[in-house]
Amino acid sequence: MMSKLDGVEERFAEIGQMLTQPEVVNDSNRYTKLMKEYSRLEPIAEKYKEYKSAKAQNDEARELLSEGGMDEEMHEMVQEQLNESSKNIELLSNELKIMLLPKDPNDEKNVIVEIRGGAGGEEASLFAGSLYRMYSMYAASKGWTTQILSANETDLGGYKEISFSIEGNGAYSRMKYESGVHRVQRVPETESQGRIHTSTVTVAVLPEAEEVELELNEATELKIDVFRASGAGGQHINKTESAVRITHLPTGLVVECQDERSQYKNKDKAMRVLRSRLLDMQREAQDNEIASKRRSMVGTGDRSERIRTYNFPESRVSDHRIGLTIYKLDSFLNGAIDEIVDALALADMTARLESEEE
Repeated sequence: MMSKLDGVEERFAEIGQMLTQPEVVNDSNRYTKLMKEYSRLEPIAEKYKEYKSAKAQNDEARELLSEGGMDEEMHEMVQEQLNESSKNIELLSNELKIMLLPKDPNDEKNVIVEIRGGAGGEEASLFAGSLYRMYSMYAASKGWTTQILSANETDLGGYKEISFSIEGNGAYSRMKYESGVHRVQRVPETESQGRIHTSTVTVAVLPEAEEVELELNEATELKIDVFRASGAGGQHINKTESAVRITHLPTGLVVECQDERSQYKNKDKAMRVLRSRLLDMQREAQDNEIASKRRSMVGTGDRSERIRTYNFPESRVSDHRIGLTIYKLDSFLNGAIDEIVDALALADMTARLESEEE
């Protein structure tokens, strides 16, 4: 770890010098790139500076104690310095280990969230709508923006499936823990006997792919069909061929969008979803090649895995990956999900640290 930190410190100082050079300042692309690297290294370099200061104090105290010849008051003062610096060294060492963990390259990206009703029919569709509302409120609390990309709404106001984007700094770093099967236990409004039903909803969180990351050849890789939209939506429905269906021929992936009046806008939305699904497929293939001991215990998770239960009679939310239960169902469904997200992020970080130490 120390050799890594020495390298960070050296590079940080080097970039600091480079940023003062006129040829760098006048090259906007290079300057921006170096500033990003400088900003990323600065907190590590500062923390390492604190660590070295604590280490120097610790070494000094040890040396003084080994020499002896001090009165009792001085001995106590030096011993206190030794104890305090030892605690600081341990604390700063752990913080530096965390800071040196490889960053998920997708963490700062926007996301596309896909929610689908599973077992439970209309009740599952209604809960899909509840989860969409929950994530929308969570995004709003973070200052992020949401946009529906496609939706298949039911007569009772639920969704058989809905895809939407969330745009904002660090959106994926927080939302990535939501992928998986969400289970709800409650008495449906249509249940006359008051029996509790169990339904499931599947959530997939995809980092949004940028065009430069995934270039698609429209002529050879894509089949694009246009058709008349169906369902509720106004006078343009069934009168103009605004709906778009895109098939990615190499994989067979199909994406449809018919929410907009404009064929161009529907195509743009469908392409965003397609790119993100393809990027997610690539990432999943890469993850499967990683040794199991290095794979995080939480992270983005398997979409077939049941990750969470929402129990309405007990006002309980239980996350099964980390064994955490909170009794704040109402506030949770109103977007206050940080308590569980923070716990998942901590568990993820701990698992990665243990993996690195192995």
